[in-house]
Formats: sequence, C-alpha cells, structure tokens
Amino acid sequence: MTKLLLTSLFIFGCNSLIFSQGYQFIGSRSNALGGASVALEDVWAFHHNIAGIANLKKAAAGISYENRFLLKELQSQGVAVAIPMKKGVIGIGMQTFGYNNFRSFRTGVGYALALTEFLSMGVEMNHHFIGINAYYGNYQTVSGEIGLLAKVTEEWKIGFSIVNLTRNKISEFREDRLTTIMRLGTNYRISNSVTFLAEVEKDVEHPVRAKIGFEYLPVENMYIRGGFAVQPVEFTFGAGYAFKGKYRLDLGSAYRQIIGWSPNASFTVQF
Repeated sequence: MTKLLLTSLFIFGCNSLIFSQGYQFIGSRSNALGGASVALEDVWAFHHNIAGIANLKKAAAGISYENRFLLKELQSQGVAVAIPMKKGVIGIGMQTFGYNNFRSFRTGVGYALALTEFLSMGVEMNHHFIGINAYYGNYQTVSGEIGLLAKVTEEWKIGFSIVNLTRNKISEFREDRLTTIMRLGTNYRISNSVTFLAEVEKDVEHPVRAKIGFEYLPVENMYIRGGFAVQPVEFTFGAGYAFKGKYRLDLGSAYRQIIGWSPNASFTVQF
C-alpha cells in the first residue's frame, strides 16, 4: 500500500510538471529537438500545431513510444494520421499515458487549411479520459486547439498554437483543469543540410519555457538532431533515417540531471 501511494504521488507530480494535465510532446523528432516543434510540417504536427499538416500532399501515419525517466509507470504511446482532401487536410490522433492505477487517454480530430500561400490555419477537438484506479473513478472532458503557420519565405516559417482554449475542468476538485498552453516558434532552414528551430512556451500555471533545436542532414535520408530547453533544464538528442522515400524511423532521448533519461522512438509512413 505504501509503495502504491508513493508511486501515485510521483505520477501526479510528474504529470502536472511534465505533461501539463493532458498535453505532451509526441513523436521522436519533436522530442529530439527539445520540443521546439510548433513550426514543423509533418504528420506529428497534429500533436504540436494542427496548422502544420495543412500543406501535406500525401496521406501519412505514425506511431510513437516514450518511456519517461525509464519508469514503466511513465510510459506514453501516440498515433497520428493525416489525410489530404480536395480542400484541406484532416488529422486524427491518439495519446495514452500511465499504468493500471493511473491512465490518461486523449483522442482527437482536426482540420487544417492553407488560407493563402503565406498562411495556414487549423482547429482541433480532443476528448480526454483520466482513470485513477477503482477507488477514485474516471473523469472525462473535451478541449479545443487552434494553430497558425506562416511561411515567410521558403526557408523561414513561424508557428503559433493555443492548447485548451476554454480551460476545461477535469474534475470537481477546486481548480483541477486542463492547462492552457500558448506556443510561438520559428523554423529556419540555414542550408540544405542544417535547420534551426526556436520556441517559447507559456503554460498558464508555469513560467515561460524556452527551447531550441537543430536538425542536420549529413548524408541523404539520414538526420541528426539535438536540442535544449529550460524551466526545467533538459538536453535532447536523436537521429532518424528515411527508407525508400516513404518510411522513416526516428530514435532519441531526453535527459534531466536529477531524474535521468527518457528514451523515445517513432515510426512514420507516407502513403
């Protein structure tokens, strides 16, 4: 019983600090870049900035796995799908986190559209389910997101997103709400081989977090990534490889000095 209580307290603490009540980074590429992913354009943009899927020309899908701090109780799995339509792109996604005594699920659907050659916009609705063993019961709610992506030049993009616009409550306990997070970031391709990313993130319940990342293409189809974030301090790195032009495997890890490593992996296919 004591072990269960201590584990549950640790889970709640980590979930509040790291996953911000229902929100977390999904996909090894984002994690390897320090989480500076609000201005990226790929299928995983469903989880970072829904506007980032607006210019995808082919359907794509991906699965991901992460183990925070090498603890089995802090495992996370995610799925992302993007389907181009005659006008716009539909996104579908899912994320689950936790273990038997604490489990959260987030499923959602979104739509993104290129309004002009310069600006894309997306909206998303998510359903959240949180189960805290048989004694505490289950809680459900919904949340909305909005995202913008501006293509300043072919090399330079700026992204902005807001998660949980309405600050929905997840239980009747005091102010127990899904947090609202605002993100503003840039993606600049310095050369054909090097891309620089930077982002600021403001959680309404925590200080501003700054993040930077680099992506390097040493040879065709091979990617090397690194990143850094503060509040709290976190170092990230990873690599990826594209197979036959439509499959991509990404691996990486994050490191915090006090609580250790968080390995992650994702696999993406373009149809």
